Amino acid sequence: MSTPVIELSGVSRRYEDGPAALDEVSLTVHPGESVAILGPSGSGKSTMLNLIAGLDRPSTGTVTVDGVRVDTLGEAGSARFRRAKIGMVFQFFNLLDDLTVADNVVLPAEMAGMARGAARRRAAGLLDALGIERHAKAYPGRLSGGERQRVAVARALMNRPALLLADEPTGALDSASGADVKALFNELHADGQTIVTVTHDLTLARSCATRTVKIADGRITADHRTAVAG
Repeated sequence: MSTPVIELSGVSRRYEDGPAALDEVSLTVHPGESVAILGPSGSGKSTMLNLIAGLDRPSTGTVTVDGVRVDTLGEAGSARFRRAKIGMVFQFFNLLDDLTVADNVVLPAEMAGMARGAARRRAAGLLDALGIERHAKAYPGRLSGGERQRVAVARALMNRPALLLADEPTGALDSASGADVKALFNELHADGQTIVTVTHDLTLARSCATRTVKIADGRITADHRTAVAG
């Protein structure tokens, strides 16, 4: 069995005196898996995503991503680790409106110290592969929601991350754009990308995930492996 990309062991997260946002959760994700995390609002799924990304720390337990204990990293170390190992896609894209599409995509590589020429070539290749190369010089505000999400995915893939984390990637899209993003995620998974998606979108989970993890009240209540519906 391959070394896990994600390994949560006995992870709990509590905030002050309230109930646990996560309660003794253990989860292992292997390379090439596409995992959908489902649950109602307040179930703990976003907390889990933040812990995996090193944006938060567990109260107890350990969080290991690509062989690194991210729960032990400081703020600067976490930021460096995310740049190198994790791509993140958000519901509302989080693109910089005053930068062109190409500049948005190049930004993570420049922050990681990649040579400018190499970064530009990498960005051009990603935009071409994702079918949005014609928009390289445009600004995000001029694109459709589906196109902006493709730009966000290109940016997330810029540094060849071991893991792609997506937080409600179809939540702000109409049905046509959502279908476009689902097809894109299927393509990424077919290419071997490890993906963890937090979503309320059952059709996204059914069409893109090889595994569905359900969370309620901070605990995993179901963990099923399935074939991608396509």
